[in-house]
Amino acid sequence: MTKMTAPTISGSDKTAKGELAHRGDAATTAGEHGHTTIADTVVQKIAGVATREISGVYALGGGASRAFGALRERIPGASASSGQGIDVEVGERQVAADLSIVVEYGVAIGDLSKAVRRNVTTAIERITGLEVVEVNIHVNDVHLPDEDEETVPPEQARVL
Repeated sequence: MTKMTAPTISGSDKTAKGELAHRGDAATTAGEHGHTTIADTVVQKIAGVATREISGVYALGGGASRAFGALRERIPGASASSGQGIDVEVGERQVAADLSIVVEYGVAIGDLSKAVRRNVTTAIERITGLEVVEVNIHVNDVHLPDEDEETVPPEQARVL
């Protein structure tokens, strides 16, 4: 993940928008009746689901993380790594995300990136109320149609 700097905020907007200040593994917001804490893993899961919703995304993560995820799914009682291929930095009011994806062959990567970025941003902001300041997309591989019988993405792997 790229190291983030605080966004430039003009005069009166400084109180409305906060800097991205990492608070360990959760974002905390205060309301008049208490505090709400949102863990990084929550934001990772939201980003993962939103990414998989876009047609043309074959899988999340690079080759090693996909192989590890497939192995992990075969272990009874082990949870699948929902954050596989997703890194997030959650601040008090803002979020930044890095996504590693594998795309289907023939899909326009520029258009796919825009669609993923828009869907991830919308989902995170709608569900958490946090502002998404950036969504970086790293395309690690292109899935070819003839690879179907050789490899199966972790999301489609079946336990035998």
